[in-house]
Amino acid sequence: MKLGATLGRGLNMPVGSTKFAWRKFWADSALAYLFLLPTLAVLATFSFYPVVRAFTLSLYDWGLSPDKEFIGFQNYVEVFHDKVFWLAVRNTAVYIIGTVPVQIILALGVALLLNQKIRFRPFYRLAFFVPYITTATAISMVWLWIYHDQWGLLNYILGWFGADPKKWLLDPRYTMMTIIVIGIWKIIGYTVVIFLAGLQNVDRELYNAARVDGANDWQGFWHVTWPLLSPTTFFVSITSMIGAFKVFTEIFVLYGGKPGPLRAGTTMVFYVYEAAFQDHRMGYASAAAYILFFMVLFVTFFQLWYAKKHVHYDA
Repeated sequence: MKLGATLGRGLNMPVGSTKFAWRKFWADSALAYLFLLPTLAVLATFSFYPVVRAFTLSLYDWGLSPDKEFIGFQNYVEVFHDKVFWLAVRNTAVYIIGTVPVQIILALGVALLLNQKIRFRPFYRLAFFVPYITTATAISMVWLWIYHDQWGLLNYILGWFGADPKKWLLDPRYTMMTIIVIGIWKIIGYTVVIFLAGLQNVDRELYNAARVDGANDWQGFWHVTWPLLSPTTFFVSITSMIGAFKVFTEIFVLYGGKPGPLRAGTTMVFYVYEAAFQDHRMGYASAAAYILFFMVLFVTFFQLWYAKKHVHYDA
């Protein structure tokens, strides 16, 4: 009855007209859902059908021919017994560990500097953000020239210090390092912008209160800035982690469509790409893609669980 009276007041009707209010409420709701149903149906079709279709496909031995054979979870078993798959898992983990924490730390430091009143601050902000809005293919082509062992810019700079030129793209020891450097350079601008937005929400009075209590700059950062940036750091870490799982273009461009010397640059997405478009094993590639999906899901849920204890959304 209270809800009916509230609806009645919202519809400018007498309090006693609760039955009419309920009818009016459900009629309007039904009309709204009637208009939304086609949109919801289209969204559900385009969202869930590919997911269901990919899982169904992972249960078949199917290439490019019309014929396919149902084999159950045999593709998943084969993936887990493939040494190249575990190499891809290891390389993906190395890439994540090498990019996500480093770029968060660097981006936070840059954001703190760009949050100060310095000259040409808009220019510096733009300069850091430009790599993020540049296509990955263009960025990889630039770094392909930088890493070149004969006339690359990196070896040219190292020559100033008397160092011998390195074969950055031909030595498997440097493969993951070259990819990690590109990943950090590309994403750091986006992370800087997000941290700058978070720093704008920190109340300056908190810093003044900390100084009154005798806190220095480091203590002010550790006890004021860092705790209040925990929601921003959580958002950046979870988006960066998911993005790191998808590294592919940089490897493809740097190494001419191959996963580097001795497969040293094989990642999970590259593994799926090879299975689907080089070996033409669509069912096997779907199984590998689903395994990648559950890896991302597990890491995301772990971050959400961790955030409940360490991320605070109130000042």
